[in-house]
Amino acid sequence: MIDYTKFEKMSSYERVINVLKSKETDRTPVINPVSIATVELMDKCNAYFPSVHTDSEKMAKLAAAGYEILGFDSIAPYFSVLQEAAALGCHIDWGQKDSMPQSLNTPCKVPDDIDIPKNFLDHIAIRTVIEAVRMLKSRYQNKAVIIGKVMGPWTLAYHLFGVENFLMDTILDPDKVREILNRLKEVTIMFAEAQFEAGADLITLADHATGDLISAKDYAKFLKPVHQEITSRVHGPLILHICGRTIDRMVDIAEAGFAVFHFESKNSPREAKRVVGNRILLTGNINNTEVLLYSRPEDVKQQVFEAIEAGIDMISPECAVPLTTPISNLQAIVEGVREYHFGKLMK
Repeated sequence: MIDYTKFEKMSSYERVINVLKSKETDRTPVINPVSIATVELMDKCNAYFPSVHTDSEKMAKLAAAGYEILGFDSIAPYFSVLQEAAALGCHIDWGQKDSMPQSLNTPCKVPDDIDIPKNFLDHIAIRTVIEAVRMLKSRYQNKAVIIGKVMGPWTLAYHLFGVENFLMDTILDPDKVREILNRLKEVTIMFAEAQFEAGADLITLADHATGDLISAKDYAKFLKPVHQEITSRVHGPLILHICGRTIDRMVDIAEAGFAVFHFESKNSPREAKRVVGNRILLTGNINNTEVLLYSRPEDVKQQVFEAIEAGIDMISPECAVPLTTPISNLQAIVEGVREYHFGKLMK
């Protein structure tokens, strides 16, 4: 394998920060807005599910493996989507080494059922993330960017009310939906601010208003105004993550105040770049199942090349990777970026 690292002139931290500031970089950054934890990675760093979800030292250790072992330019703790749900009354099965956590109940039926504890930030599932961010910032300051993560109000509503019930209310009781979102946005803002105060450089806001479930019109109607308020009140750059087809709402997303949009492989990178232009940075969109899980490193690199050619600002897996994803394929993302930028220098 050719060692391209000798051509790199920036730290991972400098590389990502320069992209955020629209400055030149030595190569395209590789980041993970969401989880890149795998069973193989757990074995290598001796930090395992489910204990990492509620143990800050173990959470930080597994998160750092993305930088130390995979070569990503970012470090991101918080591997589930249920930390906030645990603090808001959901009963969580934290899973096993080879499985993700699951919520066992939906505690809310009406907006008044939403109970945001005064000591929300002290709940073990929340405190673990904040402490992990603080540890990682102390250990990797100016080496790699630290990416925190929060759930947006739409995702929190899914957890508390149930997906079908909440989506049905968008049709039958729109005012109820607005009240739910307005209440839950305070959780998103509070948790995001706490992570920025702990040292996060960026925070992913995962809000699953996917085109597979709701229309672009409903995104603009219900969620865009709430997102605009969140971005105006949070003191730091946010990455919005939405799964599925999102081309039809990318203009609204670009107008919502986010620094970066993290998008999936169901969207063409060229079409995504054409739609948003320079209004928002894009990161993505290496396919998880067909490419990272089941294909070869050469196939991963080919998709990396296509994303860079399309003008995608930072490269990342499209979503949280399957737990059985081979490390070699995740490393191939970084290798592909280096090969694209520095390969010609070896000739």
